[in-house]
Amino acid sequence: MAPFLGLRGSRLSLAGLLGVMMPSFIALGYNQALLGGVLTLNAFEKQYPEISVVDAAPQEKGRTSAIQGTVVALYAMGGLFGALGCIGLGDVFGRRRVIMASAVVQLIGAVLLTSAFAFEHLIVSRIILGLGTGGLMATAPVWLSEISSSKRRGANVSTAGLSAGLGATIALLVDFGLSFASGGVGWRFPAAIPVLFSLIILGFIYFLPESPRWLIRKDRIAEARVVLTALDEMSIGNGKIEGEIKQVKSSLQLAGGGSLGQILHMGPQRVIHRAALAVMVMMFMQLTGFNAMTFYATTIFETYLHLDSVKSRILAAMYQLTSLITGTICVFTIEGLGRRALLLGSAAGNCICMSLIAALGSQPENPKAMHGAVVFVFIYHMIFVGGFGGVSFLYATEIAPLHHRATINALAIGTFWAFCVLIVEVTPIAIGFIQWRFFIIFAGLNAFIVVVVYFLFPETGGRSLEEVDQIFIKSSSIWDSVWVAQRLPRSVGEGEMEELGPENHSKTTV
Repeated sequence: MAPFLGLRGSRLSLAGLLGVMMPSFIALGYNQALLGGVLTLNAFEKQYPEISVVDAAPQEKGRTSAIQGTVVALYAMGGLFGALGCIGLGDVFGRRRVIMASAVVQLIGAVLLTSAFAFEHLIVSRIILGLGTGGLMATAPVWLSEISSSKRRGANVSTAGLSAGLGATIALLVDFGLSFASGGVGWRFPAAIPVLFSLIILGFIYFLPESPRWLIRKDRIAEARVVLTALDEMSIGNGKIEGEIKQVKSSLQLAGGGSLGQILHMGPQRVIHRAALAVMVMMFMQLTGFNAMTFYATTIFETYLHLDSVKSRILAAMYQLTSLITGTICVFTIEGLGRRALLLGSAAGNCICMSLIAALGSQPENPKAMHGAVVFVFIYHMIFVGGFGGVSFLYATEIAPLHHRATINALAIGTFWAFCVLIVEVTPIAIGFIQWRFFIIFAGLNAFIVVVVYFLFPETGGRSLEEVDQIFIKSSSIWDSVWVAQRLPRSVGEGEMEELGPENHSKTTV
């Protein structure tokens, strides 16, 4: 049988997108939204009275809310350890094997959650489910970015936001459809669906190629040449393929040995600078406030915006459905507008929306104000997905040097999950105590993000991963990488770079 299912060129990378990347992030969105949609189901509350806020005595509601937040956050805690567990594994065993292992762990977690009866069983299943999803998040974007051309990399990896939104939509629609069912089927059937996502990932990744950059790093040049040839639809021995191999080798030589400790040093490729940017973009993604909305959309509409149960579930599903609109727009505009423009526009729009949600939410007795708050909740989500939701996972992978890409991305995804745990733990308590004022905090955080992105985040759009290396090689501080990226010429010839200019040849390394 022909290698890689006989697929070549854009069709091969499309198979990676549809069969691995999108199911991984559909699973993320689905798993995040699933529990929030079933928390208020009678069958679920009877099965787990420990986290039933409705049935709790008035003096116990605060404690029960805290336990509920912890159970929801355990999925994120599993994601944290799943991502951190990938540190170095992708570099040692390859991207494909880590993706396979993560998909199997996610499948096991879904089976355990579906069959859970005891409260302890629920807790363990949520942690294992998170472990698998965290591993997929840490590895799938790296793998896809390394098998995508510079022209398609942005569009391919930025489907993360669209896919997560689609997954959350599916979860909430399934939750709503089965909320009328009697007994445990209303939440057990939805809990089993991630098994399907895991099987799709396993079925595709088995036949798809390993990252050619990882193969070159392992000195498996012949295999890398076959993969690059299939991806570029070129014949073996083509000058372009040899130029790409030469460029990757050059980047590896600059990076040195690639040990974990090197991440804490600057070096010629400014490794710690780049690791900090990758970690920051994932931290900022959480600080926009999206997970506070994603995990508790139904609860926010029903409990704090005073809408009835059926209307709240429908609105929560529609809320996630808007992801498909702006997520698609992000995919088609990310190369034209660039990463910086989408991040800046997203943070600025989020700031405005959160401010208006807080202002309107401060008038609970005014139905028009409540409806207005709902509108801006929707607008917020659309702006988020069109920017941070689609760009963050891409930016974290392409900003890192090859020798440390898997490790740095694992750290970045670990940061994503760590702040997810914080946000999910705090949200039910904060909304209960300070109510609409909670959204003011996120408005301020988004304003801060605008400033940091403007001054510190260089544009990486339309460049090969090796050209991104050049941006930092030619930078001398955290402040001038944005300037260098704006002036660095695009690659010319086979594996060669034009010089930025004699005035920028020298650089200081720490």
